Amino acid sequence: MPLNVFEPRYLQMIDEVIGANRLIGMIQPALDGSQRADREPELCKVGCIGRLTSFAETSDGRYLVSLSGVCRFRIAEELTVKTPYRQCKIMPFAADLIEDAGAAEVDRTALLKAFRQYLEANELEADWESVSRADNTTLVNALAMMAPYGPAEKQALIEAADLKTRAETLIAITEMALAQDRDDFVSSLQ
Repeated sequence: MPLNVFEPRYLQMIDEVIGANRLIGMIQPALDGSQRADREPELCKVGCIGRLTSFAETSDGRYLVSLSGVCRFRIAEELTVKTPYRQCKIMPFAADLIEDAGAAEVDRTALLKAFRQYLEANELEADWESVSRADNTTLVNALAMMAPYGPAEKQALIEAADLKTRAETLIAITEMALAQDRDDFVSSLQ
């Protein structure tokens, strides 16, 4: 995940992360818009730990960084801290640390069918040679990350219990988006 970091609190966070373990937890604000007493948004309960794998500083003081996903986590407790960025105690999803866990159960054919239909409906192309070489874990996670869906759909993907469920969720979301596009097209003709 490429990030363009410019807010002072996140610049400080990156400075501190670079000097430590290079791990950052990424999590969305609560989807219902709820806020804490200090007017900061509540957080979703599940996020992802990313390792800072690329770093560049721009002439205007921004940081261009890339994070590589390590594993998902569930918030156990938000900590009271003096840093301008939020910190939490987390519980990692241990199964995410097992290489290719659940990869064999992914319905690759159905996933690629939905992906191909989405590309055709949106007049897009893919590097099918690279897609065919990708293992199921890489394919499912890359498609989930790159999918142009909204926050609720992205949260459903990250909260999926395992790789098989994430693939099934991605297929379902894609099929719903395609059906909605067809319905919108038919409505516009009437």
